[in-house]
Amino acid sequence: MATDRASSGVAQRWRAGGALLLILLAVCAPLSAGRGNDLVKRGEYAVRAAGCISCHTDSAGKGEPFAGGRGLKTPFGTYYSPNITADRDTGIGGWSDQDFLQALKKGRRPDGSHYFPVFPYTSYTLMRDGDALAIKAYLFSLPPIVKKNRQHAVTAPFGWRWPMRFWNMLFFDAGDFAPDATQDDEWNRGAYLVNALAHCGECHGPRNFAGALDRNFWMAGTKDGPEGDAAPNITPAPASGLGWTVEQLSFFLKTGTKPDWEEAEGVMGEAVRDGYKYLTDGDRRAIARYIGDLPPIEHHIGG
Repeated sequence: MATDRASSGVAQRWRAGGALLLILLAVCAPLSAGRGNDLVKRGEYAVRAAGCISCHTDSAGKGEPFAGGRGLKTPFGTYYSPNITADRDTGIGGWSDQDFLQALKKGRRPDGSHYFPVFPYTSYTLMRDGDALAIKAYLFSLPPIVKKNRQHAVTAPFGWRWPMRFWNMLFFDAGDFAPDATQDDEWNRGAYLVNALAHCGECHGPRNFAGALDRNFWMAGTKDGPEGDAAPNITPAPASGLGWTVEQLSFFLKTGTKPDWEEAEGVMGEAVRDGYKYLTDGDRRAIARYIGDLPPIEHHIGG
């Protein structure tokens, strides 16, 4: 009888434990899914801010989003963006989190070779790991697309990867974004968006003989911008700078409409259409405020 009662008690405890396990699974599964969905949404937002869509989509050739193949013209030749969909053979589907972080923040491919700085890892290095991995989560949530990467149309030595080791030693400083303790949260948010995600300086500044950004003219424009077009001076320099108010620049980032009612075209038009217009009003204002607070640099680029 005692044995029967003991067996019965064990059975009851097992049933109770099983019921509790089912309840925990029912409760925790949606929470886990919610966290995953939140990560993907965060990644989609970061993708918009980082300009990944326009660079990694061959719109002119009616290519699929993120499947690469867009030609990026530079003074050194034309580089073609890679497939960053989750296809394991032609995209990045086989990449680990560490592979992804190494690419964005150190400019290194999974095989250890170097990317060319046409890929703005020199700015993405400032990106927080959480934002970088959220981007990966978003890309991996999309359908994988089979599309082989196109060979760059550049001549030696600009198509060689091994010299990039020395280029990085001279011109690349890896590291995370460091907020300025003397500034408030809005200013620092703008600084992070402009410098780490949106990488504005990569387009709005001249480069030296080796293709590295000339920090003496940071954000001060260049006649050799993306696609060979001039990129304007966006510092608040009185004679040659942007000269827009925070409200005017915020409105432009949302609509692509300049204060004179002209519409943004070219790469900037794409940046607004595919990216900036999806940001929050607060983030667009933070970007505008930070840019308006840049050191003024007079730099007449002509055009």
